[in-house]
Amino acid sequence: MNDTVTKPQLPDHLSIDTRSPHHVAAIFEHDVGIRFNGTDRTDVEEYCISEGWIKVPAGKAVDRKGQPLLLKLKGRVEAFYR
Repeated sequence: MNDTVTKPQLPDHLSIDTRSPHHVAAIFEHDVGIRFNGTDRTDVEEYCISEGWIKVPAGKAVDRKGQPLLLKLKGRVEAFYR
């Protein structure tokens, strides 16, 4: 069995939050990896390659709507399919 499914091109800006305008459901049908400053990260909520930042949860802190508070980290961002 040879699965030759073409994966969509990874966008410059992507978010896992379904309410975000930068959420693309077709991307999340595949396993996406993020490398930030040379280190693979598994806790990334949102990224932007051209601006060079990622957003990660700030511990267990949540806002009044129950969404995690996010920290913006700046550096070199690479997105890839695993």
